[in-house]
Amino acid sequence: MEIGLGVIGGGNFGLYAVQQFLQVDGVRLVALAATHREAALAFARRFGIERVLELEQLLDHPQVDMVYIATPPFLHYPQALAALEAGKHVFCEKPLALNVAQADRLISEAHKRNLLVAANLLQRYNPVADAIQELIRRRVLGELLHGYFENYAADEGLPAEHWFWDRAKSGGIFVEHGVHFFDLLAYWLGSGTVVAAQRSLRPPLGLEEQVQCTVRYSGSVLFNFYHGFHQVGKMDRQELRLVFELGEVTLFEWIPTRARVYALLDEARTRQLVELFPRARLDVLQVYSAKDRVCTGRHRAVDGFQLIELHAGDGVTKGQRYCELLRAIFADQVAWVRDRSHRRRLTEQESRDALAMACEADRLACQSAGG
Repeated sequence: MEIGLGVIGGGNFGLYAVQQFLQVDGVRLVALAATHREAALAFARRFGIERVLELEQLLDHPQVDMVYIATPPFLHYPQALAALEAGKHVFCEKPLALNVAQADRLISEAHKRNLLVAANLLQRYNPVADAIQELIRRRVLGELLHGYFENYAADEGLPAEHWFWDRAKSGGIFVEHGVHFFDLLAYWLGSGTVVAAQRSLRPPLGLEEQVQCTVRYSGSVLFNFYHGFHQVGKMDRQELRLVFELGEVTLFEWIPTRARVYALLDEARTRQLVELFPRARLDVLQVYSAKDRVCTGRHRAVDGFQLIELHAGDGVTKGQRYCELLRAIFADQVAWVRDRSHRRRLTEQESRDALAMACEADRLACQSAGG
């Protein structure tokens, strides 16, 4: 079954993503609807599109089965709703909408018409994320106790007039950007509850440039999220750390490619760790004799055979991994379009739940700042 793809929005990222989507077997680009800016014209040249359509023309096109929406967030809901009402499947850039009520309306329309609707939340397709999920599930490093994600992002390509800074268009940092990481933690830990949030505005324009929140998972695990858009491009960086009873895991980049594990383990746990990261480098920092192996933590005995540091993912570039994940998420969604019994890794429910958490974090942050 061939899938005819129509694209709404011809910006630079749309071009980047569609080049990956068209590598999925049986997907064919049919049409583009976009404003006639240089980026859209470059998109058309890349794929040999003779004419850029209006939105209504694309939605009426009989060969368009599925629509990919790559426009600013405030357009996602009206464009996705129009596409669903036209009988088209919808794959949308994040966030799915600007609020939960809009997301629920889209999901209701999709269910009523047996159509796809999902947001491009690709973190859970990362093999690094799979390894961490298994590490948590098997308790290789003991119980998870705490974690944080720190996103020191560049604003070099975001001038003051860019829609990103306009909350009416972007939804704010938690909604526009934070949904990726709320979904990643939900993939690992299930649903969480936002217990506190704050934001910081950049003078003199009052632009929201920093947000942070704390989410409680599984009753006892507190995780902190920080997003700041204030760095020069050369200093853009991200770090995610998970602290366990027997060590810690640090992931690097907003799409993690590299992992560092620092831990005190016995022989069996060391074997499990290496199995989860089969091509990693394992450095043994210290080996303990029989009389020194027994120690205590959290008022329990711990068998400490060796202190290790493991490095995984060296040599994998962020660009390669990003392309890989775009192909993976799109192939998963297309598989469901072809066969409704296919179980997707990301569904409309996860798209909605990540948005709901982002909206709650945003509400608490605005409340704590007085509006």
